[in-house]
Amino acid sequence: MSASDSTQASADRALDFFRDRFDLDDRSLATALDTALERRVDYADLYFEYTTTDSVSLEEGIVKSGDRHLEQGVGVRAIRGERQGYAHSDEISVESARLAAGTARAIADETRPHDPVALSTGAGGHDLYPIVTAPTDVPVATKVDWLNEIDAYARAKSPKVSQVMASIVCQHKHVLVASSDGARVADVLPLVRVNVQVLAADGSRREVGYQGAGGRFELEQMRDPARWKGLVDEAVRIALLNLEAEACPAGAMDVVLGPGWPGILLHEAIGHGLEGDFNRKKTSAFSDKMGQRVAAEGVTVVDDGTIPGRRGSINVDDEGTPSKRNVLIENGVLVGYMQDRLNAELMGVEPTGNGRRESYAHVPLPRMTNTFMLAGEDDPEEILAGVENGLYAVSFGGGQVDITSGKFVFSASEAYRIEGGRIGRPVKGATLIGNGPDVLTRVTRIGHDLALDEGVGTCGKDGQGVPVGVGLPTIRVNDLTVGGTEG
Repeated sequence: MSASDSTQASADRALDFFRDRFDLDDRSLATALDTALERRVDYADLYFEYTTTDSVSLEEGIVKSGDRHLEQGVGVRAIRGERQGYAHSDEISVESARLAAGTARAIADETRPHDPVALSTGAGGHDLYPIVTAPTDVPVATKVDWLNEIDAYARAKSPKVSQVMASIVCQHKHVLVASSDGARVADVLPLVRVNVQVLAADGSRREVGYQGAGGRFELEQMRDPARWKGLVDEAVRIALLNLEAEACPAGAMDVVLGPGWPGILLHEAIGHGLEGDFNRKKTSAFSDKMGQRVAAEGVTVVDDGTIPGRRGSINVDDEGTPSKRNVLIENGVLVGYMQDRLNAELMGVEPTGNGRRESYAHVPLPRMTNTFMLAGEDDPEEILAGVENGLYAVSFGGGQVDITSGKFVFSASEAYRIEGGRIGRPVKGATLIGNGPDVLTRVTRIGHDLALDEGVGTCGKDGQGVPVGVGLPTIRVNDLTVGGTEG
């Protein structure tokens, strides 16, 4: 079977799910869309969702909680100019879609004749996460046994491990999008995530280490002992490392960011500022800078929703547009924004496959998928060796960003002093303080070791959360403000 045949077969299976379970055929979908179009609107769409999620958690040596829930419903949107009407129902049926459509069309006050909607099936363009067994179909007993293995393995790593917390979260989502321009697209999205948190104790001191991983694939892929034991090893290592960490010095210094998860700083401090809605409204630090240099030479940033199996990847976005590999900054020059349908139309450009929503109860927004900086040519060891006195940040926890100004504050969960070009003592309490666009101009070295994160990112925007991925090669940023606890 060719790639295109596989993609079409996957889309057909997704369509069959809604047709067989809820009796949603082309005629009923077109009827609901016609209802939304009875007033003067430019565009309307229906978004059907049927999602099963389960989770099992272990703490204090026992499985303390388990949860399984179903979320289903339909959201109907009508657009006229910059205005959106949106209504949703937790019942999937022709009648609920029609009633929601009647509410959504209330954004306009003028009736008009319209041509009936004729729907055609789209394959969606990709087949990025083919699976045989849905993650939510794996027996709970199998997951419980696995959590017990994780607990025993972690405790055997060191006598200083005093507590282990672990969880397995699985999701299986069916979506169907039908729009007034005649498109009808469906998708089935698996998602798994395994989390391990370890508490280590040495006398009265307590420190935590965390590691997680996941993606859009079968749960069996995470059950490979080499994969999950690697997560536990890292969680234990970080907890023990933090027991030895000293206070972080403060001040302006050269900072080296490690590969992989430190890309979360790129995501938050720069990525959100490149989303279409903020730039259309001119509230982003990157507004009106298209074609201008916004970063150092050699800095190329992309958002790519087409990487097979990645947590942030999607065959189609939540408006039915196929995902793409979008170059945002090329060799330091701003060349693109991430767009949903509404903002693309208002800005006179094409949608980029970044219209995403948390669920049927939410309106789509321009959002990131997998966002990362491309690799350079520098040797990571040489990058470190070139710093006489600075900070090496390997992983980050929380952070705050102001989209309009670009100002950010990020806390490092694993960091080290750099002394004489070598990695020194681990430090605690390190925070990076700066301005996103300014930081991009301070990048002086870019490593050849691009890595993507392990698959744990969730991005929040306007009260909605969606799965995302981040990535980064080792980079050096000169003269960045570091907040510390050494005093």
